[in-house]
Amino acid sequence: MNRSKARPRGHRTAVVVGVPLALVAATATANTASGAEAGADAHDRVHGRAHARAAAAVTVAKDGSGMYTTVQAAVDAVPAGNASRVVISVKPGTYRELVKVPSNKPHVTIQGTGGSRKDTVIVYNNAAGTAKPGGGTYGTSGSATVAVEADDFQARNLTLSNDFDERANQSLSGHQAVALRTAADQVFLDGVIVEGDQDTLLLDTAAKEKLGRVYVRNSYVVGNVDFIFGRASAVIDHSVITLKKRWDGSSAGYITAPSTAADRKGILINRSVVNGDVSAGTFYLGRNWHAGGDAALDPQTTVRDSTLSAAVKATPWVDMGGFSWKDDRFAEYRNTGPGSGAASTDRPQLTDAQAGGQEVADWLGTWTPTAS
Repeated sequence: MNRSKARPRGHRTAVVVGVPLALVAATATANTASGAEAGADAHDRVHGRAHARAAAAVTVAKDGSGMYTTVQAAVDAVPAGNASRVVISVKPGTYRELVKVPSNKPHVTIQGTGGSRKDTVIVYNNAAGTAKPGGGTYGTSGSATVAVEADDFQARNLTLSNDFDERANQSLSGHQAVALRTAADQVFLDGVIVEGDQDTLLLDTAAKEKLGRVYVRNSYVVGNVDFIFGRASAVIDHSVITLKKRWDGSSAGYITAPSTAADRKGILINRSVVNGDVSAGTFYLGRNWHAGGDAALDPQTTVRDSTLSAAVKATPWVDMGGFSWKDDRFAEYRNTGPGSGAASTDRPQLTDAQAGGQEVADWLGTWTPTAS
């Protein structure tokens, strides 16, 4: 996030990518920790096998047994303007690489084939202040390990990570380090782990006037500062938000930093769990990011029907960049757990009537995410 902030702070064809895509296009036939995590992983194993059968091939493997040895090579092989679902199946392993799905390659699925979402890891360690080979630095958005710019993208049963080492890079200016950046519409993250420290999950849109809907289900998002942020209309549903300590062992942070346009939905955290090995009363649910100082924005985060650990502050929202969060859209509804609290001027709660207009379907509109 390029901003000032405190340091503590109808029917688709499954295209097999394991053989040349031109050949497949001509011949393809039609048609994914804790006890909670164990159950979710069991879900992933069942669905992972189902999708592997649909793809009929393992396509990416570090040992050379697939068509490609890197995920990016498989993405590169997808034809521009493809009209059918392309399923890229990735064998277990750690893939230290940068992956970009460009805007002209929609309908791509990247899925791990292991028994757990932890078995297949795509990881890199760029940060906003990391020097680029051609000069300059990456900036926040450019630091992403995985960048998705294509509509109708899906990821499942894998881990997307940025392991930038803040402790070892204290002299570096710009510690924002994105694991996943989305700048597209209809992005479905199902059964994944997205992990980092500061600015883990950047939920953007292709342009200010473009709609960008993201649905995250049955997943884990890990971080400490503004680690779910951006201007997309995003739902974190039936997932676990895991809070991490800072590089120096301190507990302090912000979960969300929406930069929502006034006529759009922002971030909805629904039926999820907020926890982590951090000190009580040290994390805000969010703060209002008016990107570029744009007063016309109306940042929104709603946290509802979720379980909040004691890590959440009693006054869970805070100002950012000189803008009052009370002038924007921040609210809770029927949360439970030691980090929840009663309604007050510092802790707005939706009425039942208001909550009826802030359901998952209100965020997704006509889109119904379906695994494919």
